Amino acid sequence: MIDLLKNNTDYFPTKYWHKLDDGRVQCDLCPHFCRLKEGKQGLCFIRANHNEQIVLTSYGRSSGFCIDPIEKKPLNHFLPGTPILSFGTAGCNLTCKFCQNWDMSKSREVDILADQASPEKIARVASELGCKSVAYTYNDPVIFMEYAIDIAKACREYDIKSVAVTAGYINQEPAKEFFSYMDAANVDLKAFTEDFYRSLTGGHLQTVLDTLLYLKHKTNVWVETTTLLIPGKNDSDDEINKMTNWVVANLGPDVPMHFTAFHPSWKMMDVPPTPASTLTRARQIALDNGVHYAYTGNVHDKGGESTYCHHCGQLLIGRDWYELSQWHLDDKGCCDQCGSKCAGVFENKPGHWGAKRQPVFLKSFA
Repeated sequence: MIDLLKNNTDYFPTKYWHKLDDGRVQCDLCPHFCRLKEGKQGLCFIRANHNEQIVLTSYGRSSGFCIDPIEKKPLNHFLPGTPILSFGTAGCNLTCKFCQNWDMSKSREVDILADQASPEKIARVASELGCKSVAYTYNDPVIFMEYAIDIAKACREYDIKSVAVTAGYINQEPAKEFFSYMDAANVDLKAFTEDFYRSLTGGHLQTVLDTLLYLKHKTNVWVETTTLLIPGKNDSDDEINKMTNWVVANLGPDVPMHFTAFHPSWKMMDVPPTPASTLTRARQIALDNGVHYAYTGNVHDKGGESTYCHHCGQLLIGRDWYELSQWHLDDKGCCDQCGSKCAGVFENKPGHWGAKRQPVFLKSFA
C-alpha cells in the first residue's frame, strides 16, 4: 500500500466498506477486500482510508476526454456509427501485466488527473458536441463508481446513454448499484482459465463470469465481451472453444464477442504481437460453436469487423476499421432480406461519425 494523494483534499464518501476490530477499514467494492490503515490507499490507488472510512480520491478529476467512434469501445451492436465521449481516471483494481492503457490505469501521479469536471458539465458538453453516449473507460469505472453514477444521472437529463468498459471485477452488491445506471457494457473476458487470471491479472475468473451472468439475466444492460488474445497465454483452440461454448450456454448466442490483437506492452514486452490468423481462427471457433456475432479487432479485417445476419448470412453492417459502409437493417433492427432480428440497440439510421478521434478540453467550455 502507498500513501494517500498528498495534494488532494477532495474526498468523496463511499458506502461499500466496514470497520475491522484491529482499527483498519475494509473496502468491500471488489474481491481484493483491501484492509487499510488510516491514510493508506487500496490496490486500485483511488480508494483510501480517510478518517476511518473509505473515500474516493478522484471524484471530478479525469485523465482527459476524447470523442471516439462507439465501435472503438468496442461495441458493434449499440448505436453503430455514433460518437461517444470517452474518459477515465487513474488507477485500476487489476494488475494486468499486459495492460494496453498502462499510462493511465497504472498511474500513481496526481498530474494524470488533469481535467476537472462536474458530472453536470460532462453531460452538458457531451450534449453540445452531439454525442449519443458517454464511456467510462481507459481504466476500470467500477473503482470510481460514485463519480460514474453521478455522471450517468446527469446524462439522463440529456437523453445520453452510459457505457461501462470494464473487466467486471466487482462484488455483487456494488455491481447491482453500478450497473443499474449503465445502458451498455463491454466486459473484458481476459481468458478462460483461473491460472491466467491469477498469474497475469491478480484476479479470479469466477468473479468476471458472475458479473456477466448478472448483467445478462438480471439487468437490461446491453452486453458485449472482448478477449485480448495473447500468443501462448490464452489463444489455444481448447481455451477459445471452452470460452465460446460457455458464452452460448450461459449468456446465449446473441452476446457479441470481440477477439482483439495483443501488442507488446507494460510488463510483457517480450511477447510477440498476435497474428491476424489467430483472431480469424478464434472468430471461426466462436461461430462454429453457435455465437451469432463474433468479431476481430486491432487489425484491418473488413470481414471480421462487419456484422452478418445469423440466419441468412447477408451483410447487415459493413465496417472498414471504424467506418460504416453498407447498412441492411430495417427500422426495427431486422435483416432487410429475411426479416431475422439482429440483436442490439439500433436507431433507424446508422451514425456517420466514422473513425475520427477528437480530443475534448472541458476548460474551453463555459
